[in-house]
Parts: sequence; structure tokens; C-alpha cells
Amino acid sequence: MSVTAALGSGLTVAAHAADDATLTGIVLGVGANESQRVVSWYSSADTAQVVQVAPTSRIVNGEFPKDAVTIPATVTANVVNGGYNAHTTIDGLKEDTAYSYRVGAEGGWSPAYSFKTQDFEGDFDFLFFGDPQIGASGDVAKDGAGWQDTLNVALAANPDTELLVSGGDQVESANTEKQWDAFLAPDKLRQYPWAATIGNHDVGGKAYEQHFWTPNTDRSAPYYNGSAATRSGGDYWYVYKDVLFIDLNSNAYASGSDEAHIGYVTDVVKNHGADAKYTVLVYHHSIYSPASHANDGDNQQRRKDFPTAFSNLGVDLVLQGHDHSYTRSYVIKNGKKAHEDEQPGAAQVASGPGGVIYVTANSASGSKYYDITAPDPAKDPNYGPDPLNPKSHWANSVENQEHVRTYVKVKVTKNKLTVENVRSGTCAAPNAAVELGQESWCGPDSGAGAAQPVGSTVDKVVINPYRGNGHRPDKVKTAAAESAWLQ
Repeated sequence: MSVTAALGSGLTVAAHAADDATLTGIVLGVGANESQRVVSWYSSADTAQVVQVAPTSRIVNGEFPKDAVTIPATVTANVVNGGYNAHTTIDGLKEDTAYSYRVGAEGGWSPAYSFKTQDFEGDFDFLFFGDPQIGASGDVAKDGAGWQDTLNVALAANPDTELLVSGGDQVESANTEKQWDAFLAPDKLRQYPWAATIGNHDVGGKAYEQHFWTPNTDRSAPYYNGSAATRSGGDYWYVYKDVLFIDLNSNAYASGSDEAHIGYVTDVVKNHGADAKYTVLVYHHSIYSPASHANDGDNQQRRKDFPTAFSNLGVDLVLQGHDHSYTRSYVIKNGKKAHEDEQPGAAQVASGPGGVIYVTANSASGSKYYDITAPDPAKDPNYGPDPLNPKSHWANSVENQEHVRTYVKVKVTKNKLTVENVRSGTCAAPNAAVELGQESWCGPDSGAGAAQPVGSTVDKVVINPYRGNGHRPDKVKTAAAESAWLQ
């Protein structure tokens, strides 16, 4: 159970580091809404620990004020991997305010870190990162350098972004703390809230859950691929401004788990969809995968299980990872292309009722890339070539791989979503897979073109979602609402 305290409540708890505890892996996580943040960390000892937080303006010479809010942490032994994990929720944050926080106890504080809230209403940007998978190249230091550089580049270009959203596979080996240390090394992960997603490389133990405490999480058995006692999992949701985010553990897909995920999304949309203008789903395994995983048996199953349900539920955008290459789908309705005349690479689309855009993120660290594959109807007759662009799969408007690091920026405004895939690196270091000779070419058009500069755009689309009474499945369509596509 998460411990929560509201700023301004005056809550204080005496906590003293009677036994020295080593505190590592501090990460700022997303809360249930704009006024919350979750702080998680590792501890070497089972001692009373807290988060102390105060407006940054009240920190003088590095000293927290005497009336700083002190929130007790939940500290739990990890019986699988050893050590202890701690977490707590900071609640009651005010908008447009800079805060500083530290974890630990008197005599044993961590360094202080800061974050800033933005307006709690209106437009905002968030960034989506695919598969850092630290350790995948075989060189943790090089992978970590690429990951840190992507965060630095992305946040230098977008300093007011409000969320960092994960596509999963934070590390190569779920229980290797050296890899987690490199993933969590950037201080940006203590300054901007990380919305974690579990990938297939994150499920081999409890380290994922030990590092990330997520809000509104259902840890029932169908949301784990294996024992909940020894593996990580769970589905969760949160509302941030005008977006309802729902995060799924797509590692669990067999034995009724896909059906359970759909039930979970249905319940969350029913209970909270009216609180937001857009619904964004996040999970690891890309169902319209363009590369090595395109025709994996589990993805073929998800392609059957998910699309019609997502269309019926009014989902606007699905963000995925796993295939280490970039893809943006056409508008997909009920598992088919919604508008036959939508052109490849269109810069603006109207999703219409039931239309969903699926995006797969490329590697954010450069630790591993997968090359785009040709459609193979022999492996899956329902995932053949695009009649308008036969080298691509029918579902995909854009498929791209240049062996350079990228990230996805999503801009949320009142009437549209803008999705942009941005280069955060070039063929030069840090780019572990290229540096180590694991890729024989680099750059656009399979290396035929020169690498484009950092910050340049790979792909950009403006999505005009269906708005009006018909957007939510529990509301009645009207002729007037049908005309609201582009308004």
C-alpha cells in the first residue's frame, strides 16, 4: 500500500538513521494526477525512511525549512532479489511551482533533487522513449551513455515537457543491478516524472516493481506472466490533464490475459473516460511491428485480440516498443485501415469514430536496433503488404530505421494530437550498436544518405481525433457529432 501525504498538511514523522542505509535508484514517478508524484528508491537497510519536500524557493543554503513536509515511506523487503524497496506518494502539489525533495532520514539524507509542476489545465507535451534496454549491446557503459544523451537532448529541446513515458525494456536483464544503475543514473529521472512500462526484459524478477511504484495498479494474476510472487507485472492508469493514460503488461497475453486486459481498459474508460478528452494506451509489444517481431506468434494473437476492442472503447493513440524501430500506423478501425485513400506518410489525418493510431518507438539508447522486414503473408496472411507501398506492412503509414537514436514527442492540445519522431543522435558516438560494429550501416535509406542532425524530424503527423458526443462508447452519436472530426 502506498503512503500518501498532502503538502501543506504539516505532517511530520520522526525518522532517524540508527543504522546507516545506502540509498540508491531514486526515481521520480508519475502520480494518479497532475498534483501527485511518486518517489521510489532502493535501500540497503530496513529502517524508517521518509521523503522530505518543500518549495525550492524556501531552500536556503541547501537547508530544508523546519516545516518541510515529511512523508513516511513504505519499506518492503524484496524476498526475490534481496535488499529493500521504498516508495511514497507526494500529494497536494500546487501548479506552476518548483519543489525540492530528498529521501532517507536525519543523519542519512540523499542529495536533494528538484522538479517543477506546470499548469494543471490546458496544452502539454510528453515524451515517449522506446527500449533503452541497457546492456543489450554487451557494453553497459556505452548503452548508458546513449540513454543519458537522449534524455539530455530531448529535455534540452523540450524543457517544459511534463511526462517521460516508457515503452518498456528499461534493461537487458531484469535482475542485473549494474544495468539498472546505468538506466537510473541520469538526474533527469529525478526531475521529470517517469511513467514506467514493463517490457519482456523487465519481467524476470521483482526488480522492476522494486524500482517503480505506479498509481492505481491492479496486480491481479491475469496481469502477470507467471507467479506474482516472483515476477513483476500489473496494469495501471492515471489521468494527466486531458489524457487518460492506461498502461498494460503485454507480457501477459495467454490463458485469458488479453481478455482480462480488455476488461481492465473497459472498466477504466467507463469510470474515468469522461474525465479526459483523449485516451492513450501504452504497452510494450507492438502489434503492428515492422521488424524482427512482426510475425511473432504472441503478436499475431494480440492483433486478433486488441484492435476492435480499442476502436470500440474510443482509444485515440497506442504507444508501443519492443521492435527497436519506428512505425506510425494508418488510422486503424476494428483491425482494418479506416480510410482506404489515406496516403503513406500523410502529415495530417482525421481518425473518425473508432479510429486509432499505433506508434512503435525506436531505440532511445542505441543499444540495439532491428531492421525493417518485408511483409510476409506466408507467416501471417492477415499482415501482408500495403497496396499503396508494398515494401511496408498494410497497417503502417511510416516504417523507419536509420540505426540512430530517436524519441517520440506528443503534443496534446484541445482539438488535436501531434506525434513527432525526433533524432536524438547521429551515427557518431554514443551509439553503442554502431560503435561496436553490430550494425554495418547507418543513416537514411539503409545508409545511402548522410546522417541527419540531432533534433531533426523523422516523421510528424497531426491527428484530428473524433470529437463530440460519439467519442466515448457510452454516449449516443448524433449527426452533429459526426461533423466534429476537424473542429
